[in-house]
Amino acid sequence: MEENRDGTTTSSVDWDAEAADFDDEPDHGLRDPDVRRAWAARLASWLPARPGDLLDLGCGTGSLSLLAAEQGHRVTGVDRSPAMVKLARTKLAGRDAVFLEGDAAAPPVGEQRFDAVLVRHVLWTLPDPGRALSRWRHLLRPGGRLVLVEGVWGTVSPVGIPADQLTALLTPLAGRVRVRVERLSDDPALWGREVTDERYAVVALPG
Repeated sequence: MEENRDGTTTSSVDWDAEAADFDDEPDHGLRDPDVRRAWAARLASWLPARPGDLLDLGCGTGSLSLLAAEQGHRVTGVDRSPAMVKLARTKLAGRDAVFLEGDAAAPPVGEQRFDAVLVRHVLWTLPDPGRALSRWRHLLRPGGRLVLVEGVWGTVSPVGIPADQLTALLTPLAGRVRVRVERLSDDPALWGREVTDERYAVVALPG
């Protein structure tokens, strides 16, 4: 997540305490129809065209999980915060979706494999992002893909992971990796406002 108004960053936030107001941010709750449509369109372009099994890591309250479910995907969401997981379960009640409490870096999914792993604003917070990427790659079925939405936020003390650093971390993954980088900073519809920092998505298809 990005730097907060009070100067704190993701690592110092109590997400259980933040859960009740989390969806107030336009790109979190997707309550504005224009923001929702913008994310739905991007997600449809990133995920497999055919409905499949999606793992949403650091799923928060499940807003992207809901969009994916509406597009026909079967969703497994993982978040460390019990309060976030509870809200996600409520948001997707009646959908083909399961939400688990756990660590995004080591998801508690056993031997289950997925057609896509979706991770938004999580990788940069992890102590060993390269190791997490390797783990996520092994959760993919043949032909599966990683969809990574990241950025760099803040001006005084920027936090995040630049796109070139993330693409470099993907290089050591086993097999040939096809990578597409999509700039998101210049699409205010995604954020509910104009933004000037670096925001992007990486779609990686390991060989």
